[in-house]
Amino acid sequence: MSHKRKIEVFTAGCPVCDETVEQVKAAACPSCEVIVYDLNKACETDECHQKAKEYGIKSIPAVAIDGKLASCCCNQGVDMEALKQAGLGQPL
Repeated sequence: MSHKRKIEVFTAGCPVCDETVEQVKAAACPSCEVIVYDLNKACETDECHQKAKEYGIKSIPAVAIDGKLASCCCNQGVDMEALKQAGLGQPL
């Protein structure tokens, strides 16, 4: 049995996420095993949420390859300081 590259895609089941899933699947080769985790549906063992936390996922869709969050998916998510600088919580 040959080793396959493990591609994990974390989604929320939304159209943007679905598009990413399709792009990843289309780009995958026979050496890639694509696993999709829909965090809205969760999973029986809660493995998907545990992995998302372990990888430090802050926004989705996100992709991990062989157990490492892809660089394009790192340091994303809501930045409260940036929101405050843009006016969040400040009276007009």
